[in-house]
Amino acid sequence: MNCHLYLRKGILYVPTMGKMDEGFYRGVEPVAVISVSNSEGVRECLRAAVIRGNPAVPMLPRRKIPPPVLLKYAGVKSWSAFEKGMLAWTVKKQDGAFRIAGQIKNPDRMWRDDPDQLVNFPPGASVDEVVDRMIAILHDTVRKVS
Repeated sequence: MNCHLYLRKGILYVPTMGKMDEGFYRGVEPVAVISVSNSEGVRECLRAAVIRGNPAVPMLPRRKIPPPVLLKYAGVKSWSAFEKGMLAWTVKKQDGAFRIAGQIKNPDRMWRDDPDQLVNFPPGASVDEVVDRMIAILHDTVRKVS
């Protein structure tokens, strides 16, 4: 399971991450958009995204890949505009264990896990434990950037 979260101007964007044939992911509908101040709403959308998992989506030729689904929700025209002021995390489950990773943009312009922002959960940790920790991270982040 692979879930991406984007925080921009106090709003959380959580696209469904569709899994392509080659094991790559891309954001697809449905997309949750909610104020981080709405903790219960954030809890519901994160739980739903984790439980929904990664539906299969077709691998598209490069020329047919649509613009990122988040752009219309954020009211911006490009990914670079969306990235301005954006913070990102991934929530993954692999081999029965969840992991939250804050993302950093590398010099090659790719977003990757920040080793200083990793939260590894023991096997068997519940979705609710992971969601509660992610909400705490979001609230702490909003406090720091405000």
